[in-house]
Amino acid sequence: MKPPGKPLAFFAMLLGMAYLAICGLLYLSQRSFIYFPTPRHAGIPAFVLDGGDADVVVSTNGAEGPCAVLYFGGNAEDVSLTVGQLSRAFPGHVVYAMHYRSFGGSTGNPSEHALVADGKRLFNLVAGKHSCIVIVGRSLGSGIAIQVAAGKPVRHLVLVAPYNSILELAKQRFRLFPIGLILRDRYESWRYAPLVRAPTTLILAGRDRVIPNASSFRLANAFVPGMAKVVRIPGADHNNVSEFPEYAAALGGAEATK
Repeated sequence: MKPPGKPLAFFAMLLGMAYLAICGLLYLSQRSFIYFPTPRHAGIPAFVLDGGDADVVVSTNGAEGPCAVLYFGGNAEDVSLTVGQLSRAFPGHVVYAMHYRSFGGSTGNPSEHALVADGKRLFNLVAGKHSCIVIVGRSLGSGIAIQVAAGKPVRHLVLVAPYNSILELAKQRFRLFPIGLILRDRYESWRYAPLVRAPTTLILAGRDRVIPNASSFRLANAFVPGMAKVVRIPGADHNNVSEFPEYAAALGGAEATK
């Protein structure tokens, strides 16, 4: 009778090779899990942000005034379609909604480093034209918004369906793999929360299955005490939270606290 050692060792080697192959695939394709480029609605005015190594398109409402809203959207969002809602929530504000690299006609490839740099470049442009700035970030964009707002003279910060960190979420979803070694775009928002000096509103969807409320509450606790408040909309889910009247009230309430 032949000893079972060699077949078992061979099987273990195959499993190890398959595991390493999956890890390699996750590393190479990781950004396809984070960014889902979408086209831009042609009916909304837009311009190209100057400078940088890519042409970044910014949709706007074409308004004029001393105050502005910077908007950073979700991972599959055409932010031009959010310009109208922001204009209603923040009357008299000029809205600037950034299309991430490879989204909405913008060139280049998206990454955390690149998108945050683009967001800061947009902030600097807007700060040269407007005396007060509100920053709004939704889902993926909450991680960009908080980094742009950190240490900046911002009137108010609004984070919709925000996460404590994408690294944290990825570890929960891919428990069998060394995500801490694989993931490049970590979006660790908790690192930047203590640096925010603007009143902050976190809007949560009570039935959010994409970003658990627990992650959002952990982020809220990372702010300086008294700096952040949480508005939770019980019946909303991740994708439809902006359709609820409580959402519009929370956005408008952010401006009312100025």
